Amino acid sequence: MHYFAIKKGWLWCEGVRTVDIAKKTGTPVYIYSHRTLAEHYLKIDAAFSGTEHLICYSLKANSSMAVINSLAKLGSGADIVSGGELFRALRAGIPAGKIVYAGVGKTSEEIEAALKKGVSMFNIESMPEAERINSIAGKLCKKANVAFRVNPDVDPDTHHYITTGKKENKFGINISLAAGLFIRAHKKLKNLNVTGVHIHIGSQITKTGAYVEALKKIAVLISKLRESGLIITSLNIGGGLGIIYSNEKPSTPAEFAEKILPVIRPLGVRVIMEPGRFIAGNAGILLAKVTYIKKGENKNFVIVDAGMNDLIRPSLYDAYHNIIPAQPASGKMKADIVGPICESGDFFGKNRLVPILREGQYLAVMSAGAYGFSMASNYNSRRKPAEVLVKGNKFFVVRKRETYEDLTRGECVPGCL
Repeated sequence: MHYFAIKKGWLWCEGVRTVDIAKKTGTPVYIYSHRTLAEHYLKIDAAFSGTEHLICYSLKANSSMAVINSLAKLGSGADIVSGGELFRALRAGIPAGKIVYAGVGKTSEEIEAALKKGVSMFNIESMPEAERINSIAGKLCKKANVAFRVNPDVDPDTHHYITTGKKENKFGINISLAAGLFIRAHKKLKNLNVTGVHIHIGSQITKTGAYVEALKKIAVLISKLRESGLIITSLNIGGGLGIIYSNEKPSTPAEFAEKILPVIRPLGVRVIMEPGRFIAGNAGILLAKVTYIKKGENKNFVIVDAGMNDLIRPSLYDAYHNIIPAQPASGKMKADIVGPICESGDFFGKNRLVPILREGQYLAVMSAGAYGFSMASNYNSRRKPAEVLVKGNKFFVVRKRETYEDLTRGECVPGCL
């Protein structure tokens, strides 16, 4: 579900024609629908309304301040994985008490900053990390609330780059070792409140079976921990709910909750969730302009002014994004939709059947709200695009397009040269 729609050949975002945005801001430009963001968040909230829960939006999916603030006003917390995301979350209006700090490589400086700000909980990935948090908390005369991330060794049936819950992945603690580590930390690391269990099995998961399998294993683990004297009050089930890019049929939040809550409710824990893609993915598009139509011997190429530096998912994951004209077009042509980057991997779609296009027309790469701008780079010394938020019949530039001066900001040439 989203609020992008074709009306008489023109692509609209809520009450604004996207071409009108492009003419104002230039291209490439990311365009986000506020209504879509809000409704996706509220659907998850409603699905778990009968259970104590906290939704911590995953900033890695889309860390635009306007996106975060929109969700903060709905009551969202934040899932963060860096000091920079902590800074963003707080500045965008997320209370520190609703922030959970995950990630395998937290530095001492990041841990100290998070403790001083009073984040709700750390999701710990290893015993060395637990020992470091314990040490820093002791120096600050604080107690850190923590959950250990457990790797349940289940296959979520998604791209191998975004599978995170199998034993060969770098994330979490193998479930066969988890109980011993929990008990050891509880007894020896006195500056930690070990009160939670965390799992995250992957991203873009369209079937609930893997979640149910993982949570059944975690339920057994929690029972063992409680028998050993630990007071486990929270279960962080991670994120990963899939969205529709093409012909996927992911579970709705209501269907997801219906399947997993029977496993969770008997545990009597607060449920923490870390959705990112589900909230932001279909809430955004990348709008680009056709620069050239290149007719080759074997195929045609539609060259646009956006590149893999703006949206890397097709190059990195061979991910599919629907690509449609943002203005009236007719006829049919088969072509690769590519960018200007000096890499053969710079493409948005291959062998696509699209309307006959011409230079100067606008194309929309759909479902680009998650892992789009947040993974953008300056490769080929290209400026990062503008970001726009649409609310009703108004739009707002929430990030200006970078200038050429921005590309060299912070650099210098040594005098010895």
